[in-house]
Amino acid sequence: MTPGKTRTHLVWDWNGTLLDDIHAVIHATNAAFAEVELAPLTLEQYREMYCVPIPRFYERLLGRLPTEAEWERMDDIFHRYYAERRVACGLTAGAEDLLAQWTLAGHSQSILSMYGHEHLVPVVRGYGIESHFVRVDGRTGPSGGSKALHMERHFEALAGVGGISGISPANSVVIGDAVDDAVAAAHVGARAVLYTGGSHSRSSLLAAGVPVVDSLGEAVALAETFSA
Repeated sequence: MTPGKTRTHLVWDWNGTLLDDIHAVIHATNAAFAEVELAPLTLEQYREMYCVPIPRFYERLLGRLPTEAEWERMDDIFHRYYAERRVACGLTAGAEDLLAQWTLAGHSQSILSMYGHEHLVPVVRGYGIESHFVRVDGRTGPSGGSKALHMERHFEALAGVGGISGISPANSVVIGDAVDDAVAAAHVGARAVLYTGGSHSRSSLLAAGVPVVDSLGEAVALAETFSA
């Protein structure tokens, strides 16, 4: 490491980034849409329309915000169908090697996801990659919101990780597949790199004003060039 430079910490998103689950997400979304008689979306349509908070995404298609009852019903259906399809999803191409190489290089990394914490931790463990992360945090509280406040809490927790020093937003790069990942990174003062293999179209990601890449390998290579 060059004198005066701080090691870069990576904060990985899970769904659509490390986990290649976009087709499971589309299937579950269309099942939820059927509940309110919305036509199913193609992958391309989903990527053009998707946004958070999720009720705003539904508003784009319904022409109005869903009622509280509709939202609860659609959210429940989405998670039920997603859970069924998720088990067949694999890690994104190259992810396992990238995680191992980052660890071997002496760098730190963590996961922050909007997938429910109680589900995320055993799922990550099940893919055999948990040991690469100093912390794995999923969403606590209601679903459908933004990642920004969760990112705040993630870095507060990282500051207290035993044996790890120097992790701060200033020397961290968030790698995710959604504009909300860039928003959350900016909220705490971290950098972001967005990956096109998940929930957004390239044009949607470019609007976030941060680097956009087509592979996780490119994302990590770019992160290596950043320093505090």
